[in-house]
Amino acid sequence: MSDVTIQVRDNGPLRIEGPVRLVDQSGEEIAFEGDVLKLCRCGASSTKPFCDGEHGRIGFDAVHTRAPADE
Repeated sequence: MSDVTIQVRDNGPLRIEGPVRLVDQSGEEIAFEGDVLKLCRCGASSTKPFCDGEHGRIGFDAVHTRAPADE
Protein backbone atom coordinates (compact mmCIF):
# COMPACT_ATOMS: atom_id res chain seq x y z
CA MET A 1 0.00 0.00 0.00
CA SER A 2 1.36 3.41 -0.96
CA ASP A 3 1.55 6.32 1.44
CA VAL A 4 -0.41 9.53 1.06
CA THR A 5 1.10 12.77 2.37
CA ILE A 6 -0.98 15.85 3.15
CA GLN A 7 1.12 18.95 3.66
CA VAL A 8 -0.37 22.14 5.10
CA ARG A 9 1.43 24.92 3.26
CA ASP A 10 1.92 28.29 4.94
CA ASN A 11 -0.78 30.65 3.66
CA GLY A 12 -1.39 28.38 0.70
CA PRO A 13 -3.14 25.21 -0.40
CA LEU A 14 -3.20 21.73 1.03
CA ARG A 15 -0.70 19.70 -1.01
CA ILE A 16 -1.72 16.06 -1.26
CA GLU A 17 0.69 13.55 -2.74
CA GLY A 18 -0.06 9.91 -3.36
CA PRO A 19 -2.80 7.73 -4.75
CA VAL A 20 -6.11 9.32 -3.73
CA ARG A 21 -9.65 9.61 -5.03
CA LEU A 22 -11.29 13.03 -4.88
CA VAL A 23 -15.08 12.99 -4.71
CA ASP A 24 -17.69 15.74 -4.52
CA GLN A 25 -20.54 16.07 -2.02
CA SER A 26 -22.63 13.64 -4.13
CA GLY A 27 -19.93 11.00 -4.14
CA GLU A 28 -19.03 11.62 -7.80
CA GLU A 29 -15.35 11.38 -8.59
CA ILE A 30 -13.57 14.60 -9.56
CA ALA A 31 -10.97 13.88 -12.24
CA PHE A 32 -7.41 15.17 -11.99
CA GLU A 33 -4.10 14.22 -13.55
CA GLY A 34 -0.98 13.09 -11.76
CA ASP A 35 -0.45 12.10 -8.15
CA VAL A 36 -0.22 15.59 -6.60
CA LEU A 37 -3.27 17.68 -5.72
CA LYS A 38 -3.28 21.23 -4.44
CA LEU A 39 -6.59 22.01 -2.78
CA CYS A 40 -7.77 25.56 -2.09
CA ARG A 41 -7.93 26.73 1.54
CA CYS A 42 -8.51 30.45 0.96
CA GLY A 43 -11.88 30.14 -0.82
CA ALA A 44 -10.90 32.53 -3.63
CA SER A 45 -9.87 30.00 -6.30
CA SER A 46 -11.84 30.06 -9.54
CA THR A 47 -11.01 26.36 -10.00
CA LYS A 48 -12.30 25.02 -6.66
CA PRO A 49 -11.63 22.61 -5.14
CA PHE A 50 -8.22 23.05 -6.79
CA CYS A 51 -5.83 25.88 -5.96
CA ASP A 52 -5.17 28.41 -8.73
CA GLY A 53 -2.71 30.58 -6.78
CA GLU A 54 -5.29 33.25 -5.90
CA HIS A 55 -4.23 33.06 -2.22
CA GLY A 56 -1.12 35.07 -3.11
CA ARG A 57 -3.08 37.86 -4.75
CA ILE A 58 -5.57 38.25 -1.89
CA GLY A 59 -2.97 37.96 0.87
CA PHE A 60 -4.47 34.84 2.45
CA ASP A 61 -3.19 34.45 6.02
CA ALA A 62 -3.88 31.03 7.49
CA VAL A 63 -4.24 30.52 11.20
CA HIS A 64 -2.52 27.30 12.23
CA THR A 65 -3.93 25.25 15.05
CA ARG A 66 -3.01 21.84 16.35
CA ALA A 67 -5.25 19.21 17.80
CA PRO A 68 -4.98 18.88 21.58
CA ALA A 69 -2.78 16.08 22.88
CA ASP A 70 -4.55 12.91 23.99
CA GLU A 71 -5.56 13.11 27.61
